[in-house]
Amino acid sequence: MSAEARPEVTKASIRQRIWDYLENENLAEFPRPVHHRIPNFKGAALAGKEVAKLDAYKKARTVKVNPDKPQEEVRFLILEAYKTLLVPTPRLQKGLFNRIVPPPGANKEMLRKCASSQGVKNYSVPVGLDAKVKVDLIVIGSVAVSKEGYRLGKGEGYADLEYGMMSAIMKAVDEHTLIITTVHDCQIVDIPPNLMSEHDVPVDIIITPTQMVTCPKRAKPTGIIWSKLDANRLQEIPILRTLYEKEQKAGKDVRLKEDFVMAEPFS
Repeated sequence: MSAEARPEVTKASIRQRIWDYLENENLAEFPRPVHHRIPNFKGAALAGKEVAKLDAYKKARTVKVNPDKPQEEVRFLILEAYKTLLVPTPRLQKGLFNRIVPPPGANKEMLRKCASSQGVKNYSVPVGLDAKVKVDLIVIGSVAVSKEGYRLGKGEGYADLEYGMMSAIMKAVDEHTLIITTVHDCQIVDIPPNLMSEHDVPVDIIITPTQMVTCPKRAKPTGIIWSKLDANRLQEIPILRTLYEKEQKAGKDVRLKEDFVMAEPFS
């Protein structure tokens, strides 16, 4: 009798395994269930405090952090240290990202409110693609990461698009810009390299409540890879559509996924 075939390992299967484990082992915090989210894990605030101990953090003046719950402590610490905090707009519907601006004389309680998801909406000003910004450090959420620096998000690709726009258009980041993720220890897993593509943003440092992992240096995306996107994506994200039209007028190759499919000859 032949041995049963092992289930195929995919990005989706790895995400599902992590989400299930966090829920089944009660390692998750609000909001729950964690499925289809950047999961808020027990010890997230502790991991956030560890970020603030890094020399790279201490030297950074402008830090970009995702708006998810597990990175809330990092956002608070940035505001408390009077650094510039940039947060992506939800689903990139109203531009690329916002700068969080606390009210004058804000106390710790107000700064924590500004660092929350609601505060990000209420105490921010938009930052356009033409803004002169230099991002010194990126703190990003993850569903799964490997010690090799491979990262999986929720599967919607927003973090990769954000980085591509910051790199190609704004020149706000480059290959030297450090990318840190905070996760639970159980979110560090093996991720087969063949699952990763050139548009996937890697991480340089992984911080958990109990350890710090320095990953091998990996190439970071240098722009938007249009062939990975379809026309629906352009309709969903206004700023992406604006960028597409701008690069198209500049004569750049902006062929989309369906353009390559349509170009294939019939067999």
